[in-house]
Amino acid sequence: MDKKVLQKATLVVQSEVDKCVEDIMKEKNINPEKDASFKICMKACLLQISGYKQLYLDVESVRKRPYDSDNLQHEKLLLKLWNLLMPTKKLKARISKQWADIGFQGDDPKTDFRGMGILGLINLVYFSENYTSEAHQILSRSNHPKLGYSYAIVGINLTEMAYSLLKSEALKFHLYNFVPGIPTMEHFHQFYCYLVYEFDKFWFEEKPESIMYFNMYREKFHEKIKGLLLDCNVSLTLKI
Repeated sequence: MDKKVLQKATLVVQSEVDKCVEDIMKEKNINPEKDASFKICMKACLLQISGYKQLYLDVESVRKRPYDSDNLQHEKLLLKLWNLLMPTKKLKARISKQWADIGFQGDDPKTDFRGMGILGLINLVYFSENYTSEAHQILSRSNHPKLGYSYAIVGINLTEMAYSLLKSEALKFHLYNFVPGIPTMEHFHQFYCYLVYEFDKFWFEEKPESIMYFNMYREKFHEKIKGLLLDCNVSLTLKI
């Protein structure tokens, strides 16, 4: 087979997948009537390949959008996070020391999103909304007197981990196995939820002497996940 046709196939965009499948079949002299399954399988593969690239672009465009306190949607999302995590406690003011209760560093959480932009907040809200009881449980554990950590700050840190794994293409096997069609933002959020749940478990199993060792244990966890992602049959999903 002409290598150019195959090389072009790996760079294909979603709108050109059908034409690309036709080109491959023509080049390989595959009869569409006789080998109907080839067309279906090849199209599915190319949609996954092009879909992964598109997912990275979609995630990147959200990450590049900084948190903007003048944007009503951003502000609503931030207050939604508070209400999901603290349903019985009212936030007294938008700028308040209370934000520390859910693991932000300053009086105004907007300064904590930095490198991950609005993506960090969207992920925190997604986990809190879709796995509310787990989020409450992990928030409560993060207040442990000896093994405690800043829930929201660690959550944003794990957004960075999910993003860098996607960017480096380390998530390919996972997404190809987990998603039968085109991967979407929803699947990225689901992977983030897996990281949050598993990191909390990992942290308490490892019992670090102090939060000062956070970066060391984060890297150890990162290496563990990268190792799991090397398995071509991998599918890292949150099992509760």
